[in-house]
This record gives sequence, structure tokens and C-alpha cells, in this order.
Amino acid sequence: MRYCTLIFGFSLICLPGRAGSVMTPVPGRSHAPLASTADDKDTFFNGKDVSGWEGLPDYWSVKDGTIIGATPNGLKFNTFLCSKKKYKDFELKFQVKLMGKGWTGNSGVQIRSEVFDKEHLAVKGPQCDMGDIYWGSLYGEHFGGMMKQAPAEVVKKVLKEDGFNDYYIKCAGKHVTIKLNGETTVDDDFEKLPDEGIIAWQLHAGEPMEVVFRNVEFKDLSEKK
Repeated sequence: MRYCTLIFGFSLICLPGRAGSVMTPVPGRSHAPLASTADDKDTFFNGKDVSGWEGLPDYWSVKDGTIIGATPNGLKFNTFLCSKKKYKDFELKFQVKLMGKGWTGNSGVQIRSEVFDKEHLAVKGPQCDMGDIYWGSLYGEHFGGMMKQAPAEVVKKVLKEDGFNDYYIKCAGKHVTIKLNGETTVDDDFEKLPDEGIIAWQLHAGEPMEVVFRNVEFKDLSEKK
């Protein structure tokens, strides 16, 4: 079993028509890093740039160890920051904040997925969803639509609409677990889940928006040969 943990800090984020705001850590959250190797960090995300990932450079950047996706002029298609490596079983934790101009924005994290449109870096496969009523759900992006809707009452209770939200994903065999701010929203087997695939961060089509991913922690649970 291999461990990869990256703990990141703060970012100054601005949107057109919005005043910049300094992101502060969520009270009570531990920021102490777990043991990891330099090879593990380079394999998943080095916290400095997008090495090991591919995305349209107009929309993705890394600042102070934080992944930022932004569409200041809006977007007519979904696009993703995609891992070049494929993964099987893993745990992924991070904090995410959505900001939109005229809407709340929409994003997600693809698991065991694949790129089907290299020009736009569009992806198909299971997506751990973020935005509106879809927070904490498992959605099939070009993969059959909703796979498991998060309970609306749970999302309403725990979602921080204007702040950072803790997001947890575990993928093991055909089983997927998703937690939003500590509350389980998905915990089921999915027979159509691919055996392996890329991990990818999403920017959704629509009006201008920005998504910020910070305090990323990754643990590879796959058996190594």
C-alpha cells in the first residue's frame, strides 16, 4: 500500500465583478501532513504545477499548492484537469469551494474515467459531483447519468454554500463512498464501475465560475506488483 498526502494552504481568489477574498482554514481541521515519499507526491500532484496532469492551460493553474479552475468569460463545454496516470483503488480528501457569477458554479471529480475528446479534454465515467442539488452525488458523465443521488436533506444540513467544504472519496473494488463535510452521501456497490481509469477535476459549461481545490490528501489503496 502506498501513501501520498499533500497539505496545502491559502490562496487569493478573484472573480470578475467580485472583490478578492482571502481563504482561511476551516476551524478544527488538522493540517499536519501524513508520511509520504517524494515519488508519491510526484506521481499524484506535486503542489507546484500541473506536472503529471493535462488540462487546457487557459482554465487551470496552481498557486500556493492550490488547484484553481476558472472561466472568467464562461465556457461552452465541460473540460477537465486529467491525471496522466490511471488509478484503481484509492482514498482522496480535499476541500473545495465554488464561486460563480450569476450562478453557484458546478464541478466534480471523475474517478476511473477516460478522456474521449482530446480537443476539449472532455471525460466520460463516474463523477463525484459538486454544485446545486448534486453535491455529494455519484453521476455518470457521458456514462448514463445519475448513478446515486445524495440525500437532499443531508446536503441541505451540511453544505457550506459560501465556504470551503470537506469532500471525501473512497473507491475500492466496485464500492464507492462519498462524504460531504463528514456526512456520508453515497456508500454503495456499482457493478458498471470501470476497473481503473484517470482521476480528473471538472470545470462545467456555463456562466463565469471558479473552483478551488486545496488541502488535497491522496492514498493509493491498490496492491502493488
